[in-house]
Amino acid sequence: MTAPRPRSRRKLPSPKVPVILVSGVEEAAMLSATVSLQFGLPDTVMVRHVIDPSRQLLTRIVSDIGGVVEHEEINLAHACVACAIREDIVPTLERLAVQGRWASIVACLPVAAEAIQVCRVLSWAPRMAPHISIAAVVAALEGSTVAEDLLGPDLLDERGLATSEDDRRGVAEVASAIVEYADVVCITETPEPEEHSLVATLAQPRTPVVTDPSLLDAAGLVAGVHRHHAVEAWVAEVRRNPLPPLPEGGAWRLDLRSERPIHPVRFQEELEILGGGPRRSRGCFWVPTRPDDICVWDGAGGQASVGSTQKWGRTERLTRIVVVGIDDEADQIPLAFERALLTDQEIAQRGQLWEESWDGLEDWLGPIGRAA
Repeated sequence: MTAPRPRSRRKLPSPKVPVILVSGVEEAAMLSATVSLQFGLPDTVMVRHVIDPSRQLLTRIVSDIGGVVEHEEINLAHACVACAIREDIVPTLERLAVQGRWASIVACLPVAAEAIQVCRVLSWAPRMAPHISIAAVVAALEGSTVAEDLLGPDLLDERGLATSEDDRRGVAEVASAIVEYADVVCITETPEPEEHSLVATLAQPRTPVVTDPSLLDAAGLVAGVHRHHAVEAWVAEVRRNPLPPLPEGGAWRLDLRSERPIHPVRFQEELEILGGGPRRSRGCFWVPTRPDDICVWDGAGGQASVGSTQKWGRTERLTRIVVVGIDDEADQIPLAFERALLTDQEIAQRGQLWEESWDGLEDWLGPIGRAA
């Protein structure tokens, strides 16, 4: 009789430890959300990172229900969010997961750090942290300053929130992006109806908006609600799908869309109307002098940034900017958008692809890289 063949044995992979990321621009609001989640998950560990750009110092505090586990200060070569994430935040999450002491992790990111940076690092380089998974992303807002934080003109450094000495980002730019990427928005108190509507309009469709940190569903979040590809599609620079229905409550939204390019000179003439005022705007456009480049628009609180890092390739070119606000001066924005587009006469005379060596957008987009 032939002896039975031995069965091959393979060690099954250990389940990943779920991580909830908390981000925001107000430290007290972030801590309220973090503490609520920690109390709702007794078998969890909390990690908090604080950046001091003036001292190039990163402070890490790790605690669980029994008290402080770690309290360490780390010198950074460059005290910025990207360095902190690469050099300590992601490695710390992985290290704590490997220890096997806790069933979940709640990570309170540095103030004004965006969770998207952590999620993209894990997506692009999963081997950096193979034992963790992002279960949920929480955006924490101060209820008494919702409109000011999402649409106001303040810069981060004016509030003492800059993450590096050369951080010139606006508070509204960061806060709006944080809300747009979140799986749940936690507000410390009930805001005005139009502010609640503003948050719901910026956030992904069907994103819960909780107006009391104690009401956060910690167990539901740690079970896993983050869908990386879905949220990336929502925050994408080029969005082709229809927008969801506008939430009730008073916020308005303009979907400015055209297949035509924007005139590079008139674009600058209309900037004050397109990007000014207490509004959030983002999207993409193209110009006839740079037909290969995806031009990116990112505006909030009366400030706008324009850049280009990708190419259209085989995809159809698109000009689409979505503007959200709660003020009563939205009427001029669509008119300014139409004025900025190429006219029928310009298209008839020159087409939509222009061969130019200069177009006035060099300060934003750099020199023209190719002739059309």
